[in-house]
Amino acid sequence: MLDNVTLDQMRTFIAAAEEGSFSAAGRKLKRAQSVVSQTLANLEAQLGVVLFDRSERYPKLTETGATLLVDARAVVQNMDAFKARAQSLYEGLEPELSVAVDVMYPMNKLTQAAGYCQDNFVHTPLRLYVEVLGGVAQLVLDGSCRLGIIGSLPVVQESLVAEPLGRIQFVTVVSPAHELASVEGLISDTELARHVQLILTDRTALSSGQNYGVMSPLMWRLSDLGSKRAFLKAGFGWGHMPLHMVEKDIAAGELVSIQLQSIPAAEMFMGMQWVYRKDLPPGPAARAFISQLLS
Repeated sequence: MLDNVTLDQMRTFIAAAEEGSFSAAGRKLKRAQSVVSQTLANLEAQLGVVLFDRSERYPKLTETGATLLVDARAVVQNMDAFKARAQSLYEGLEPELSVAVDVMYPMNKLTQAAGYCQDNFVHTPLRLYVEVLGGVAQLVLDGSCRLGIIGSLPVVQESLVAEPLGRIQFVTVVSPAHELASVEGLISDTELARHVQLILTDRTALSSGQNYGVMSPLMWRLSDLGSKRAFLKAGFGWGHMPLHMVEKDIAAGELVSIQLQSIPAAEMFMGMQWVYRKDLPPGPAARAFISQLLS
């Protein structure tokens, strides 16, 4: 009997558990409540277990049901990924390569990967967005981009698959005219809190309530990294920057690197990840693009 369990039964099981009632599950699945009830009764009979306690007004998952719900979700997600990958292989080469990239990622690596794809995927145009924090994830989640490169948003949504893509070295900098530039040795958090910190702000709600890397109550929020760099050079505050973006400024004496007591220089790194939706895996051009970044 177990071999006769279907994906449809598991999807119905998941919907009933998530919606809290058979009628709500029916509305979600566009089926009559009686069909949902019968489907779940057949599933319980095939499995030989009780998934829902029906003794009260609304059905509640039994302990067994809660345990099997985890497995049912995994099976359905794996099957969705299997079908999506098969569809991707059936479709062949993507009509375009759409990529959302975190502003922190080195542009020279992107141009190298883009050049490779231009030479090897002549008929696949590139569409590139540069975003910060939740902007990259949002474009992938809503289907605007097939591929995302995330760094400044450390928490990745469950509907995305994330794989490592190296890390970026960071440095804390100020203008040479800034008060912090004259502090010798390690700078304490107390001292940092006395000065304005320049930070990036998220244009999406994905990082709402979160302040990553914020160490001062005095904050100026900027929407892009270019503005942040300009404001740092103008002496309006201190901030963390990718080293590759300010190396020349430091060498020219336009910015000064400062050392923090609470964050050793050896720990000033940001891990990068490449992400895609579970139901929209990368095609040949996207995989080649990522392969170039990894190499």
